[in-house]
Amino acid sequence: MISFLALLLTAGLSQWNGLGYGGSAPVWRVALTVLLAIAAYYLGRRSPNPRDHWALWTAGALSGLLALIDPWHVFTALAVLGVLVTLPWLAGRFRRQQAELVSAGRDRVAALERERALIAAEARLRERERIAADTHDSLGHELALLALRAGLLELAPDLPREHRASVADLRAAAGRATESLRETIGLLRAESEPLTPVDEPIADLVERARAAGLAVAFTATGAPVASRAAHRVVQEALTNAAKHAPGAPVTVSVTASAVEVANPVTGASPAVSGGRGLIGLDERVRLAGGSLRAAAEGGVFTVRATFPEAA
Repeated sequence: MISFLALLLTAGLSQWNGLGYGGSAPVWRVALTVLLAIAAYYLGRRSPNPRDHWALWTAGALSGLLALIDPWHVFTALAVLGVLVTLPWLAGRFRRQQAELVSAGRDRVAALERERALIAAEARLRERERIAADTHDSLGHELALLALRAGLLELAPDLPREHRASVADLRAAAGRATESLRETIGLLRAESEPLTPVDEPIADLVERARAAGLAVAFTATGAPVASRAAHRVVQEALTNAAKHAPGAPVTVSVTASAVEVANPVTGASPAVSGGRGLIGLDERVRLAGGSLRAAAEGGVFTVRATFPEAA
């Protein structure tokens, strides 16, 4: 840029010396021209608003008026002055706009990096929530079956008295562990987790409950619905039945678009004492496009979930 200004200044001086009336341009005029060129460049470089450059244009106009005082080549002087002011100013504006574009590009890259980091953090958080929800459902189900086994063993007539007390403690500990698990991670269910099919069929889930001592009658009509939400509905309903109605018969019915689990009400309503599990089930079913109904009628507590045919 310095060399560019030097070329402009040389051209201007040559015009002044060649077209003047036999004399050289005064030193003050040359100094003023150089100062105007430098000021024009820095004003264009630093100030984003052209209206702030009124001082520069005023100085240029005054310099042009001063040129009229001397018997000097007026048009040549004004042309050289315009070039030495306008071109440096345009060069300064170009450099400023170029710097602004580079800065805006860097800001955009930084914003994209922050957005990418937030998306990755949200994905990790949702994955942790999904793992917590699956742990809550699966481990809670296993703990409920453990408590059921301990309860059945406690009722065995040939169990020694000292063993009966130990089994009672085991059953109580399993119940406390179930409640602690619900309180710890029961609220971490993701509201928008992807629902993918599970590997375990509902029939195998029922067989595991039977092996644990739960009296389950299972019926399947047509191709049973296969989704994570349907599997969780049956799992949670069997867990509630084992906890709130131990020893009572449980009926599980599965069709292509619905699952239903029913058991007699012998204790506290699951909707009251185990409501977090039912709230989580309702969220899962709604995310799968279905609906959930859990209510006690006529001494029977029924959990029924319906799903779209394509679910």
